Amino acid sequence: MKKSIVAMTSLLFVLMQGNLMAAGGAVKSPTGVAPDRYVYYPGTEALAKDEIRLFACGTGLPAARRSQAATCWLVETGNGDKFLFDIGTGSMVNVAALMIPYDFLNKVFLTHLHTDHWGDLSTLWAGGWTAGRTGPLKIWGPSGATEDMGTKYAVEHFLKSFNWDAKTRNFVLSAEPGKISVEEFDYKAVNKVVYKENGVTIRSIPAIHAGDGPVSFILEYAGLKIVIGGDTFPNKWYIEHAKNADIAIHETFLTPEDLVKLYGQSPQQALGVGTQIHTSPQAFGKVMSTVKPRHAIGYHFFNDENTRYDIYDGVRQTYDGPLSLATDNMVWNITKDNINIRMTISPDAAWSVAGPTKPPKPPAKGTVPDPITDYIKAGRWNVEDAQGPMIKEFKKEHNMK
Repeated sequence: MKKSIVAMTSLLFVLMQGNLMAAGGAVKSPTGVAPDRYVYYPGTEALAKDEIRLFACGTGLPAARRSQAATCWLVETGNGDKFLFDIGTGSMVNVAALMIPYDFLNKVFLTHLHTDHWGDLSTLWAGGWTAGRTGPLKIWGPSGATEDMGTKYAVEHFLKSFNWDAKTRNFVLSAEPGKISVEEFDYKAVNKVVYKENGVTIRSIPAIHAGDGPVSFILEYAGLKIVIGGDTFPNKWYIEHAKNADIAIHETFLTPEDLVKLYGQSPQQALGVGTQIHTSPQAFGKVMSTVKPRHAIGYHFFNDENTRYDIYDGVRQTYDGPLSLATDNMVWNITKDNINIRMTISPDAAWSVAGPTKPPKPPAKGTVPDPITDYIKAGRWNVEDAQGPMIKEFKKEHNMK
C-alpha cells in the first residue's frame, strides 16, 4: 500500500505527510488563463519580500547522468540576492535553464572540494564570462587541514590549469569577468558568520566527510532558516544548529545493497561508503526526527523507480515528518505560512539573459599580449570579400568605427 501511494506522487518525487493539494484547480474558461498546474516557470513569478525560493539544480552522484547532475542548490531571497551552494559536475545545465542573468549568479559557497560539488565551476566561470557576466566570481569555501587542501589553493590552481583558456579570452574579452575572488574561512569554526549583507546571514558549521575540510551552511533571511548539509555523516554540529530550520537538507545515500547492485561497488566498500562516509536512509531519518524541521530534504542518490522506495522505507523507519526525496529541477517556495513544492519547467535550449549592467568592451588594442603568433596568423585564408559587406553593415548599425 505504501509503495502505491509513493508511486502516485513520483512525478514530483515529493513524499509529504498531509497538505495534499487539488490537482490544478478548476478550468473556468476555454480561452482564459489555466489554473495552477503545480509547476514553476522561471522568471514568471515575483518573489515576495519575506520569501525564499530554493532550487535543486543537482542532486545526484559523481558518475555522469543526463537526468541528474551532481550537487548544486540555488537560493533566491526576497531582497533579490541569489546564492549558489556547490556547483557540481553537470549542474550548470539546470542553472542556465533558469535564464537568470549571469551578473546575478556571482556568489558561490562550496561545502567541500569533491568534483561532484565544484566540478562545474569551469562552466559557470567561462560560460558566464562569455554570456554576460560583467564582474568577477566570488567564492566562499573552507580551509583545509593543510594549505594545499583549502579552497583558496584549489581556486588558484584551477585558474592555473585554465591558463590557456584565460589568456586567449583576455585578448578579445574584458578580463574582469574572468577573475575569481576567494573568501576562505576556518572549517573548524562552529556557527561562524561567513557572509552578512542585505539582511542575509550565512553561517558555517563543520561536517564529517572523507577528510578534514567539509562544512555545512546555514542561511537565514526574513526569519527563515535553510540548512544545506553538503556531504556529511550525522554529527553534533548539524544536530545542534539545524534545529528550528524551515528547510533542512541532508544527504541520504543509496542503500549498501543498491551500491553493490547498481553502482559497481564491492560489498565491503558499499557498506563503508554507504554507512560511514555518507548517511544511510535510517540515519538520515534519525537526524530529522531529532532536528524536527518544518520540511526535510534528502538528496545525493540517483532517484529511480528501483532506488527511491528502499530509501523512503529506510527513512520512514526513523522519521515520519514532512519529506522530499529530491531530484533535479525541484523547487520549494518558503514563507512563514507555507512551503510550496513543485517541479521547474524550463527550456533545453535557453539563451543567456541580459542583466542591468552593460557588457564591458574588449581591451584596448595593444594592452593585452596577442596569444596568436605571426606563424599561425600567416595561415589565415582571405575571406574579406565574403564577410566584408556584413561587417560594414554591422559597424554602421552599432555606431562602430
